[in-house]
Amino acid sequence: MRGRPNRNRESRDHAGEPAGDGGPEEAARYLAATVADLGLIARRHGLDTLGFLLDMAQMEAEDIVRLRATRDQN
Repeated sequence: MRGRPNRNRESRDHAGEPAGDGGPEEAARYLAATVADLGLIARRHGLDTLGFLLDMAQMEAEDIVRLRATRDQN
């Protein structure tokens, strides 16, 4: 299908190297930052509902990071 990545190919980072698995916390941190940027783009172009949904995704990812940090301290 056009526009979708080939899921059978190995994931790569921005430098073209195979992506490492930093675990769920690293993934949540990355997703929080990425959807924050996407939310800004959406709102800049008047896509308010999409911006809202991306804000919710950002909050969820940040909650995951926060809860894991709290759990790891105990």
